[in-house]
Amino acid sequence: MSFVDEARISVKAGQGGKGCESFYSDMRTRFKRPDGGDGGKGGDIIFVGDHKMHTLLDYRFRQHYVAERGTHGSSKQKRGKDGQDCILRVPIGTIIRDYDTGLLIKDIIEDGQTVVVARGGKGGLGNYRRKITVPPTEAEERTIKLELKVIADVGLIGFPNAGKSTLINAVSKVRSKIANYPFTTKQPILGIVFDEDDSKFVMADLPGLIEGAHLGKGLGDRFLKHAERTKILVQVIDMGGSEGRKPHDDFVKINHELEAYSAELSHKHKFVVANKMDLPEAEKNLTAFKKKYKGKIIPISALENKGLTKLLEEIKKLLCRENSPDQSSV
Repeated sequence: MSFVDEARISVKAGQGGKGCESFYSDMRTRFKRPDGGDGGKGGDIIFVGDHKMHTLLDYRFRQHYVAERGTHGSSKQKRGKDGQDCILRVPIGTIIRDYDTGLLIKDIIEDGQTVVVARGGKGGLGNYRRKITVPPTEAEERTIKLELKVIADVGLIGFPNAGKSTLINAVSKVRSKIANYPFTTKQPILGIVFDEDDSKFVMADLPGLIEGAHLGKGLGDRFLKHAERTKILVQVIDMGGSEGRKPHDDFVKINHELEAYSAELSHKHKFVVANKMDLPEAEKNLTAFKKKYKGKIIPISALENKGLTKLLEEIKKLLCRENSPDQSSV
């Protein structure tokens, strides 16, 4: 299934039905009596969060949605039937905006959360009340921009080929594509990590960044926007220098991209994972790295499954801190 995280669609609510102009008479009535019923209301356009959805792919193939119109009123004060609402399901983490104004309509963050983006027209009034009919009101229509930001507890960030996909494969049941070339991962991959005490958390393997990502280079802000939804950022550094880069230079460049993109990203709780410790130059590079960086560093080899227990323990400890009542939500 292809991962699509942006879409533009046009929506139009249902038109209201017309009110009926009708007069009743029989042998016992001297004057005709108005008895036209009201028209039915048009259906609304409603978005609903659905945890079973993970992409906006459906909205790339179909871009126009119209709700059912209300039926017309009829004689004997019979009211027209309301039109059915048009229900559009979107993944959790979808931001809904008005395309023309950029106005935020709703941020869908819970399963079953709903928002009406276009209201159906009210049905016209029949003549049984006022002796005259009143036309229905116009239905709303607008162009909607959908933007999906993956929601995860932990986000893996780092340069291409740093070993993020190998890591998420090692600690979860997901199977992210692995190959020795840049941008193997071209979309966020979510994996659920289970622990011995039956606790679990969601980890996201995010596409590798490059210098200038905050300006849209490489996968650019299509990567960085997903990092905003995570509680913890794990900076995966290729400590073996397998791509000819210096580990500390990678660390500095990663932080620059985060800070340049948004203050929210730069202030997220994050720590460093020194990956590829199985390579010959890794120990030497780690020693040099520690002289320049005094923060928390967890050495691992995702390929050989070494150091992963300590890594998961550290993640769980930080998540407990983030989820505690005295911590503000991220």
